[in-house]
This record gives sequence, structure tokens and C-alpha cells, in this order.
Amino acid sequence: MLIQSPERLAAALHGTVDLTDAVCVDLDLRPHSAWLHESALDGAFFLGCLLNAEDAAHIVRHGGLVFPVLPDLPYKAFRAALYTAEELLEGYEPGRYESFFAQSRDGAIYRHYKAERRTDIVGALAHRLHDHSIDTALADYLAREDRLRRTVGIMGGHSMRRDDPRFATIAELGWKLQQSGHFVTTGGGPGAMEAGNLGAWMADHTHHELLAAVHTLAPAPTYKDAGWFDTALSVKARHPSGCESLGIPTWFYGHEPSNLFASAIAKYFANSVREDGIISLCQGGLVFAPGSAGTIQEVFQDACQNHYGSLGVISPMVFLDRDYWTRQKPVYPL
Repeated sequence: MLIQSPERLAAALHGTVDLTDAVCVDLDLRPHSAWLHESALDGAFFLGCLLNAEDAAHIVRHGGLVFPVLPDLPYKAFRAALYTAEELLEGYEPGRYESFFAQSRDGAIYRHYKAERRTDIVGALAHRLHDHSIDTALADYLAREDRLRRTVGIMGGHSMRRDDPRFATIAELGWKLQQSGHFVTTGGGPGAMEAGNLGAWMADHTHHELLAAVHTLAPAPTYKDAGWFDTALSVKARHPSGCESLGIPTWFYGHEPSNLFASAIAKYFANSVREDGIISLCQGGLVFAPGSAGTIQEVFQDACQNHYGSLGVISPMVFLDRDYWTRQKPVYPL
């Protein structure tokens, strides 16, 4: 039994006193001492939960294990849910582009990550615990509403400009995929990835409104431009109830901020785990928009998985922009 949300905790509080082999993640259990003392606890795990000292000792005495909150981190090593764009952007001041890197939660996590020594065992452990929590939260998220079966990935380069005609093309693709019942997933960064999430966000709106949103973004064409965050916030303020889509970015490439149009964000420290996860999750297929080394790597990763059938699913591979993939980066003929 996995208990990692207030809703599941409420159900457990009213329905069971048997926590044998249960896993509780990132919950405030301090008000629930009586429940803990009444429950069977053998084999139960409490990961990053807030507990009274006497309750933590009681759990251990009765066969459970307590993994405490790790101190002095700008992130939770044990997370119960995926990130949202709002959570990662917390601390950013509109109109002050540099405040993202200096003050936002996303920026703080990246600074902490970069400052850690590669030989820091505790830091490496915290990263692994965090990424494992993201794995669990992602699996839980995709299990709902049949998302996993419907997932289609849009891969592409982070450097694609918002005023590039291909940006609008990819946004239209995400828009149409979401409207046709697919669930759009991207690498969660800027460029082609942002375009895919933008299209999905706008799926309940007209084609004219989608193109107007692209037009609003265009004056800040790259993530290095001062208006990149503010133009995205402007689109979301105009269209606050966007459709859900997923972004899977990484702090490994810290210069790439997460885009603001993915409604759920599975952000990883380990890029290798992230890359393999994106490819493996997209059972509905992958669209490869123009991109550089990272996108080309993803092409071969997906081709390898399809060749060996290692996941039991052969995912369609679609290459967007014939000239790019057959002449400029002639990957397709291979």
C-alpha cells in the first residue's frame, strides 16, 4: 500500500489500522499519533514524513523503518508528487529575468547541485533518493486516466527559437495530438519541447488562439532573452485553464529552464535516468523534431529499444522535417 497524498492518507485513517508493508511518503503525521500507535507497523516504511520523536521510535520498535527528512536541501529527497511549473518558478519576480536564477526554487536547486562536489556521497545519495521519488510519482501519475497508453513524446532541440516557423508547427502538432486523445510528453525544456507543451496546453482553444499565443511568445525568442518567462506567464494568464501534459527536464543541463506549459514536471538530477524514462514511457510513439546531439541520441535509444523489443512495445518513430533528417542530419537513412 502506497500512501503519498492527503487523499490517500484520509482514506487510510478511516479505513485501516494495518500498515504492514505500507509505504508512506512526504506526509505530516504529527497529528496522527493515535492512529500510528493503533496500527500494525511491521515492514512499514516512512520516507521523509514529519513525525513526533516518540512516534518515530514507536514505529522502529514495532518493525517499521523511518527515513527522516534530509536537512539543508533546497529540494525534498522524498517527494510525494511531481513538480508544477508554479512550484519551480516560486521566487521569480516578473520583469526581473535574472531573479529566476537567483531566487526561484528551480534556480536554487540548480545552484546547490552545481556547488556539490562530485565526491560528495551524501549529496549523491540525496540525488538518487529524489530521482527514485520522481520515478514513483511519475508511475502513479501516468497510471491515472490511462495516460501511459496514450502517451506520445515530442522530442527536439532546446535552441529552437519561438519565432522559427517550426515552433508553430510543433505547437500545432501538440494541439492536434491532445485533441485526438493522446497525452503529450516532452523533455520539459525550452525550444521544440516548449512548443509541444504549449500546443497541448491550448488544446481546448481555437487554432487562432493557439497562433496568437505563439505570436505572444515570439518577442522573446530564446530562453536567454529577458522576456522568456514573462511572455509565457502572459499566455497562461490569458488562458489559465490549460490541458494537462508532461515535461521531463533535468538539472544536468542547468542552463535550460523548465518550460511553463507542462502541467506536471518530472525533473531529474540524473540525465541518463531521465533520457531512458522519456523513451520508455512513450508507448504511443515518438515525434523527433529537429535537434542536435541530445535529440539524435534519443533517436538511437528509441531505435535500439524497438529493435530488441525490450519493453514489449514497438513505438512508432516519426521524423518531423524531411530535409533536416535526411540531408542536414542524415539519421533517417540509417
